[in-house]
Amino acid sequence: MSCGYPRTNSHKPWQDSAVTALQGQQLAGPLCAAVANLCVALRPQVSPQTAAGFQEVLRRLHAPLQVAVAGRIKSGKSTLVNALIGRRVAPTDIGECTRLVTRYQYGTVDRIEVVLQDGRRQVLPFDANGMIPASLGVEGISHIEAYLTNAVLRDFTVIDTPGLGSLDAASVARTEELLDPVSRNAVAGAEAVLYVVTQGVRADDHSTIAAFTAATASREAGPVNAIAALNKVDAVAPETVEGSDGDLWRAAEILAAKQAQLLKPRVADVLPVISLLAESAETGEFTSADAEALRQLAALDPDTRTMMLMSGDLFTSWDCAVAAGVRSRLLEKLDLYGIGRALAALDAEPGLTAGALRRVLFDASGFAAVRGRLDAVFRARADGIKAAAALASVTALASGDPGERQRVHDAIEVLLARPEAHQLRLLEALTLISSGAVELAADLTEEVLRVGSTPDVADRLGLPGRPVGELVAHALERAGWWRSFASFGATPAQARVAHVVHRAYFLIWQRLRAGGHR
Repeated sequence: MSCGYPRTNSHKPWQDSAVTALQGQQLAGPLCAAVANLCVALRPQVSPQTAAGFQEVLRRLHAPLQVAVAGRIKSGKSTLVNALIGRRVAPTDIGECTRLVTRYQYGTVDRIEVVLQDGRRQVLPFDANGMIPASLGVEGISHIEAYLTNAVLRDFTVIDTPGLGSLDAASVARTEELLDPVSRNAVAGAEAVLYVVTQGVRADDHSTIAAFTAATASREAGPVNAIAALNKVDAVAPETVEGSDGDLWRAAEILAAKQAQLLKPRVADVLPVISLLAESAETGEFTSADAEALRQLAALDPDTRTMMLMSGDLFTSWDCAVAAGVRSRLLEKLDLYGIGRALAALDAEPGLTAGALRRVLFDASGFAAVRGRLDAVFRARADGIKAAAALASVTALASGDPGERQRVHDAIEVLLARPEAHQLRLLEALTLISSGAVELAADLTEEVLRVGSTPDVADRLGLPGRPVGELVAHALERAGWWRSFASFGATPAQARVAHVVHRAYFLIWQRLRAGGHR
């Protein structure tokens, strides 16, 4: 996707030198192009080492958005990775590969490149099932680069990371310390984070997200570049969740909302999901043979079915016409909840095809909402996310000579002063708020996060569904309030954020007056 914008003849003059310097590569969005232009202009003015770092920034600006998937061991993280990619390629059992960073990216030929700690690479094939082999047979591995022809990877590079909290002390160190220098580079380019949690969220999850993302493109996790998935919600006991009325998904939504409050402002949202069902539906693991087996089970009398669905052991050991091995396979792919949903669907419509049953399972997984939120938070805002991450990297690279630091700082300030670059100022303000570097009253913090964390104008104003006239008036009123707050009563740090929020409201007001309601 680069930054999600097609090549046109309407780019601004300040994009020209970056486009020329990167001739032959896909044109980035306007913010990414502005940062690329800055890197090109600065290279003759900095040390060779810094210039080499700028070249890497340029490469990342013209690559797909890089999303790191992080979570505790046994959270179902790799299963969710498979669903995201649309292919069962990431190993889900505890083994050698799950202790390594694996980068899944688009390639014209499927292949695995094992990157060694000394930087050398060794090419390996996928196993007979199309997955990364359980044993790589190579010593001194840093990380794995997997190239796949799956179209979704044209938009995202997915970085699967070792599970946090592993019983393997070496795995814990390799993740929480962000690995050796070569492995660190495998995750350091990540510009966004999908964090996978389960019901048993631990008190240190908030700090774990911060620690993990500290080395991802020099950006803190925040509502712009991080979301969380509450996985394995089929294990929720609805009767234990107040307000659920015994409904599983209502219970899951209540739990996800509570987790969102716990993890704010590190993540934009927490969404319930059943990654096992999503993986089976999205990767083609659910077959016509599985559908036929479910059809046979649906023909059993209701009491027998009820007994079989009480536990996994009963389901696989009960005496019935469907072979125990076939039932074990169904259990591995769908678990009891998915099997129950499929049988209920067949009760309602016995003639459902395998494809229709697959859609039932997909809908039951909750994965559509996760994918939609990924699109809204990551894909639609990739230009700003990537540009902000690149600017953070540029700032971090200029850490030697004071004169060099000043030249880089001045160039960034000139870029950020342009009206078209205001989004980068807003992302910076969100980072200051979400990291705790700038503290505001709770209601003001919530307002800043809302203004900067959603693309919909009415939602940004906190007035969804309201008439345009009301939105116009509210935007102008809040612009005036934040301007006054910046001038009277705010600390210098708060004023820095307040000026940005004032400008954001003013731009929304202008946009609404011009007829742009979205």
